Amino acid sequence: MNSEPSIESIRDKVFSGTRLGREEGLYLEKSASLHDLGELANAVRERKNGDIAWYNVNVHLNPTNVCAYRCTFCAFRADLKDPRAYRMSDDDILARGAEARARGCTEMHIVGGLHNKAPVDWYRHILELMHSHYPEIHLKAYTAVEWDWFERITNRPVPEILAEFRQAGLGSLPGGGAEIFDPVVRGKICEHKADGGAWLKVHEAAHRLGLRSNATMLYGHHEGPEHRIDHLLTLRELQDRTGGFQTFIPLAFHPENTRMAHMPKPSSIADLRTIAISRLMLDNFDHIKAYWIMLGISTAQIALSYGADDLDGTVVHEKIYHEAGSTSPQEITVNDLRRLIVEAGREPVERDTLYRRVQRDQSNPARWSIAA
Repeated sequence: MNSEPSIESIRDKVFSGTRLGREEGLYLEKSASLHDLGELANAVRERKNGDIAWYNVNVHLNPTNVCAYRCTFCAFRADLKDPRAYRMSDDDILARGAEARARGCTEMHIVGGLHNKAPVDWYRHILELMHSHYPEIHLKAYTAVEWDWFERITNRPVPEILAEFRQAGLGSLPGGGAEIFDPVVRGKICEHKADGGAWLKVHEAAHRLGLRSNATMLYGHHEGPEHRIDHLLTLRELQDRTGGFQTFIPLAFHPENTRMAHMPKPSSIADLRTIAISRLMLDNFDHIKAYWIMLGISTAQIALSYGADDLDGTVVHEKIYHEAGSTSPQEITVNDLRRLIVEAGREPVERDTLYRRVQRDQSNPARWSIAA
């Protein structure tokens, strides 16, 4: 008969490379000290990535904020006739691409609302437009919720749509829309949009087509420890089957300007605990990202000693989390990113979306290539 988990038994498993189970995950959530979590998560982080801390040079594109869904945690969405509503024109989109090229971006992160009046062709056209004019920029586009929406409005299967969009320039999928998989909790924050099963189906379909993707979890709202652990184990199970996830990004809930504004946002300690536990439970994920937009720069920097090995990137023009009260800057320079990483005792390494090392032309930093 198995004994109850303890920090000593968990430490033995972590240092021997043995997988942790659900009960051990719950023990970490409820009983482990922040110090122990940091020690163990850092050991796993250094085993997988050494002292490297990754970053990339990227820009965000949110083509529209009009959305058919009304998620209670979202401050970004707008109704069709809302004065805040917008839908970017081709000229707007191309201007963002020109800016990205001038900055030397290797990636454009494209997510937005589910526009009531926009056909799926418009979403594909955005990729075609960007890829034809700026083919060197990797297009990480559309959350699983958007892909599920495309399936609903076209009555076509997601794998078919993914394959079509890949021809148009799709490079990989972001991890947004996962929120929390538990159906009861999910019903409180986003009851009408794609459920956890649909999210998982989209990512598995992408992986089967050879597309890589990211994974996320929104924490600090109505969920509890058991929901977070079950979410992580569900992601781990899919990764066992496909190996298609590149990184996991814990997303701290920001309540301002949402219908959940009465709730406090997670503390920095909760942020670090979540990152550390994620690193310990997701043994088959190579990377854990400390998304500085949501964590704040100081907490993200500390997270590099609590299991995270990636700070994301320059993140120009991010709208979704700033609408919900994020007080982090709208962008951060490469020099600042590198300084933060060095201050944390790590080696800064620029990556592209697929975690290949990027080499910059020293005479013209906007020019880059993939290092041999």
